[in-house]
Amino acid sequence: MNKHTIVALMQDKPGALNRTVSLFRRRGFNIESLSVGHTETEGVSRMTMVVESADVEQVVKQLYRLIEVLKVSDVTADPTVEREMVVVKIHAPSEKRAEIVALSEVFGAKIVDVGASTMILEMTGAPSKVENFVDVIRPFGVKEMMRTGRIAMVRGARGHGAQAYENAENGHVAEPSAALN
Repeated sequence: MNKHTIVALMQDKPGALNRTVSLFRRRGFNIESLSVGHTETEGVSRMTMVVESADVEQVVKQLYRLIEVLKVSDVTADPTVEREMVVVKIHAPSEKRAEIVALSEVFGAKIVDVGASTMILEMTGAPSKVENFVDVIRPFGVKEMMRTGRIAMVRGARGHGAQAYENAENGHVAEPSAALN
């Protein structure tokens, strides 16, 4: 099965996330990661979902039936910039700290907290780079870890700008003009 990255612009309304996730559940898709946040336009949120499936065409069509959904795209094959963040607390005895600091510098990670025997590191990068970072620091002993999930943005002029949906009252808004694509 392939991993698909789906980007959706949605109205920022109560219950929209639940309806979207329920649609995936009813169709039997497992959501590997889900990130939601505000866009440049008030009242419009952007959702990035990573789903493992042979095909997601039907679920993309179903998403358009949700009243809050403004635009949906499977950007898996598109040239994108993808990022993910991890915050991890590791076991860090004093004799290992220099090694941890050196590894953090190699990966561009930040040390955001230092305790008596622990350190909390923050790293942002491409999902594969985050995975490599986690693999490298795991032998020190991971006490806690949280990953944000993938966010993606299509490169170039084509994209998912939310400005075209600034006054959207429901999900049935005309497709934005070609000037945005």
